[in-house]
Order: sequence, then C-alpha cells, then structure tokens
Amino acid sequence: MRLVLVGPPGAGKGTQAQYIASNLSIPKISTGDIFRANVSGGTELGKLAKEYMDRGDLVPDEVTIAMVRDRLSESDAQDGFLLDGFPRNVPQAEILKKMLEEFGVALDIVLELVVDDEEVVRRLAGRRTCSQCGRIWHVDFDDKKDDICDACGGRLYQRDDDKEETIRHRLEVYQEQTAPLVSFYAQERILVGVDATGPVEEVTQRAMEALSPYTD
Repeated sequence: MRLVLVGPPGAGKGTQAQYIASNLSIPKISTGDIFRANVSGGTELGKLAKEYMDRGDLVPDEVTIAMVRDRLSESDAQDGFLLDGFPRNVPQAEILKKMLEEFGVALDIVLELVVDDEEVVRRLAGRRTCSQCGRIWHVDFDDKKDDICDACGGRLYQRDDDKEETIRHRLEVYQEQTAPLVSFYAQERILVGVDATGPVEEVTQRAMEALSPYTD
C-alpha cells in the first residue's frame, strides 16, 4: 500500500504513522525525522531547516522534494510506503504524483486526521520537556503540578515550538498551505477522513478500519 497521512500539527500523525506502517509492513517516511536528525547533527541542511522550523514555517520545497525522491527510490519502498509530512501543499502533491508516475505507481489512499484548532493548542501548549533526560510530560495528561521531571529530577521547560503563539502560527501556515490538500485529494477520489480526537487507541482503531477496504 502507498499512502499519505495528512492533518494539522498536533493531530497525532507521528504516533498513527508508526503504528500503521508497522501493521502494514511498509516503511514510514517522515520528512520531520530527517529534518530533526540533521538539526541534531548540526549539518548545513539542519541549520537551514531549523530556522524555518523554529518559526513554525515550512522547509523550502526543493530541499524536501529532493530528500523524498531519494528515499522513495530505496529498495524497501518499492512495494509500499507511508508518507508523513509530505506533501504539505498542492504543488508538492502534483510533483509527488508525477514522481510516482515516473516510478510506474500511484497513491492508494490519503488518510486525513481531523482535529480542531483548540484541541491542537491544548495538546501542544501543555507539553513540557525535561532539560536533563529529554522526556516529554503534559500538564493535563500527566497531571503535572510542578516543573520537575518525575523520571530523573531534571527541570521541565516549554520548548519555543510548544508556545501558544508559535502553535497558532503553525496552524495558520497549515490552513494557508497544507489544508488545500484535502480538496486536491478529494478531487483525486483517494481522500478518507478520520476523527483524531480521543484516546490514541481509539484513533488507531478508526484509522485501521478506514484502511481495511484497501488492504484486502
């Protein structure tokens, strides 16, 4: 199966992508993972990507597209893949369609995780990261009343990209550039929406039920 996972930041794409890819025995191809690896490694690409990511903006298309093309050419992606984080806009979707045509294949389905903006803000703005071990806690979900990591005793802090103003900017960017993908793939007749609110397990069950007609 060849599928794309779309949805706003905070919709749970990373969590669902990992489960779906494992269940379908296909590679999860995440541009976000590639960007973070470059950022932590201090590469030139990482430094450039970090400037955009810290502002909540998108990494330039030409950088993203080149990485995706190389990744889709690898042997483990020949029988299927899950794309998480690409395409992010209609021009990228059109390029992906032509790219896959060159490979002699096409997307089977685009799965949209649907969640409203206020739920996204609640999920992301409530995250706190341990400055010592890096573990992430949530002020609501983990019932955190202090700023100390229960795992190692390190001090918790709020990352810049978890601050409300940055999150709302990311949502604006999503609505302007990425949300039109819904219309694009609806016209392609391969879009399926899934309610992404509620416990992770329930969202996963909905996602797998939505994919079941395509896996038989």
